[in-house]
Amino acid sequence: TASQANFVNQHRDAAQQVSRETGIPASFMIGQAGHETGWGRGEIRHADGSNAFNLFGIKAGPGWKGKVAEITTTEYINGEPRKVKAKFRAYDSYADSFRDYARLIGNSPRYEQAMAQRHSVQGFANALQRGGYATDPAYAAKLSRAINTTLSLQRAQA
Repeated sequence: TASQANFVNQHRDAAQQVSRETGIPASFMIGQAGHETGWGRGEIRHADGSNAFNLFGIKAGPGWKGKVAEITTTEYINGEPRKVKAKFRAYDSYADSFRDYARLIGNSPRYEQAMAQRHSVQGFANALQRGGYATDPAYAAKLSRAINTTLSLQRAQA
């Protein structure tokens, strides 16, 4: 769709920069950001409505020292979707969101298998799900579709 193409264009430069630094394919990051935000329609916002620039749904755990946005989100608990309040990391820019995502994926033992599968859309998505990136039991399939959509849009724009 046009909104998906606009999303891919909007985030191409930041994703390509982080890809050069980390080896995570830009298309994988843009696809995941697209999936996590509904292609920009459901971005995480602060209580005052301002943008938290969190494209990847990364939560603010106890070790996070930066800004936070608290929202209601859907988590799957014992396979059942539930609405819960959760704290998410907040950034100053989309570029900061891409960099933090790459740090999380690249430096965590939980995601070593994902980093080893950067040549395969399905392999990367499956490894993220196995590593516990999301609670949705269908996350890998949804993420694979979003990444493949991004790849198709990038080919069409080339």
